Amino acid sequence: MAEPFETLTMTLADGDVVIKLRPDLAPQHVARIGELANEGFYDGVVFHRVIPGFMAQGGDPTGTGTGGSDKPDLPAEFSREPHVRGVCSMARTMNPNSANSQFFICFDDAGFLDGQYTVWGEVTSGMEHIDALPTGEPPREPGKIEKARAS
Repeated sequence: MAEPFETLTMTLADGDVVIKLRPDLAPQHVARIGELANEGFYDGVVFHRVIPGFMAQGGDPTGTGTGGSDKPDLPAEFSREPHVRGVCSMARTMNPNSANSQFFICFDDAGFLDGQYTVWGEVTSGMEHIDALPTGEPPREPGKIEKARAS
């Protein structure tokens, strides 16, 4: 078995965002994010939903909020980890076991999400680049991930 991924680096137009991965909280989700990143899945994918004071959502190759990877959906790995500024968590449908490739990064405390979404990481540097993403649902000219790689 491969060593668990420890970090995810997303290169945005303004610079790198480094995310500390949390396999201790969500081993299957961390493995999926790392696998997709290293396959180039996230390269060129936009942040299609950016709500100031709440979160930035990306990871959908169609840019619409309805797409995902061709891999099977993941079972929920909910934890007590709080949704606070910089926390990375998986997006999903109403079905708790529907996370696939989409994720969001919290701009601010979002405690109402706690225990209902799978937390898989935390931004350790570059949060200012997430703060600078164009806002909207979807943004008129969305920010995108130029490259994402896990190690």
